[in-house]
Amino acid sequence: MFLRGKRKHVYQHIIEDLKRQIAEGKIRHDEPLPTQIELARMYNTSEITSRRALAELANEGIISRTRGKGSFLKQETERTAFNGLQQRAELSQIYFVYNNEIASAYHHRFFSDLLTGIKEECELHGIPFYIWGMDDEFQMPEGDDIGIILHPHLKNGNEMPLDLLRQWKEEGKRLVTVHFYYPHLQIPYVIVDNFVGGYLATEHLLSLGHERIGIILTGKSPVEMNQEFALRLQGYKLALTQHRVAFDLELVCVLDGERESEQMGAEGLNRLMSLEQRPTAIFATSDSKAIGAIKAAGKRGLLVPDDVSIIGYDDILVSQFTIPSLTTINQNTLLLGKRAAQILLFERKSEQMRDEIVPQLIIRSSTGEAKTASPEYST
Repeated sequence: MFLRGKRKHVYQHIIEDLKRQIAEGKIRHDEPLPTQIELARMYNTSEITSRRALAELANEGIISRTRGKGSFLKQETERTAFNGLQQRAELSQIYFVYNNEIASAYHHRFFSDLLTGIKEECELHGIPFYIWGMDDEFQMPEGDDIGIILHPHLKNGNEMPLDLLRQWKEEGKRLVTVHFYYPHLQIPYVIVDNFVGGYLATEHLLSLGHERIGIILTGKSPVEMNQEFALRLQGYKLALTQHRVAFDLELVCVLDGERESEQMGAEGLNRLMSLEQRPTAIFATSDSKAIGAIKAAGKRGLLVPDDVSIIGYDDILVSQFTIPSLTTINQNTLLLGKRAAQILLFERKSEQMRDEIVPQLIIRSSTGEAKTASPEYST
């Protein structure tokens, strides 16, 4: 498992964002701050985390908290009083840079929400935002005062050469990578925590009583796949371990393909349901594969979720309209885009910055309680 470096906690990001809003006059003395429940919803975190953020602001003397009334900005607090508030970097514009050959992939919700998040954060601070498609020569936009949010994925499923990334870093380009990370290069990054996403999907099925859970992944083999699917597999394994369910390699179906497709999901379901001891639930690691699996289940005369529960990953638009509607993982990439832009705009030591966005479980109709337990697969 990847060992994460030291990074800011979510409560610290909440504190910084609230300080920014105070400094910009968006939070007034005569109006209460959002409650800890509201903050938890706004930042997609727990009430424990939001409560700590408010407590830290109170400890700094910035707000006062009154039981039954709420939290208020202290009258004596001035906008310039925040020593911990980082000043906005002088950027003339921000670019989202991607491989020009795979533009069609950016219609996916992951990227539409990502781009919307970047756009909203740039508009909030009056910074122009553009997208830039690179050709095979990897030409970057020019300028010393521009910020670059880079998605280093190529049309063949590979990633940009490390030497090229290292060169851009040495040239002083102001980079943030999204969806992929390179800790040894000390390039700041923001990713969705695929490990947690895989865990949430699997734990949901386990909580419904399923123990024999298949997983459909994209890659060349169980040990040769890209970062996102490898981490989802690790989350799957951890959930099984915590529920004392044995990991069974027979239930891991890995299919090769450049792009996610319903055909992959159909093939994965047919393989898994052809096992002598077939699974009662399947975690398809993309919505496209999950939708294909649901259709294939119907062709085999299986009811979802009565005969097999299926969960996807991505929460694409059509997932809520399938029959049955698809239980899935929303990657929360609107926040991913906002955080990437914030790092470029506000972090003084951005080369040390890294952030992981927590995905969210969306429960719909394609998962249900297991009809039969499988105690022989417990340890």
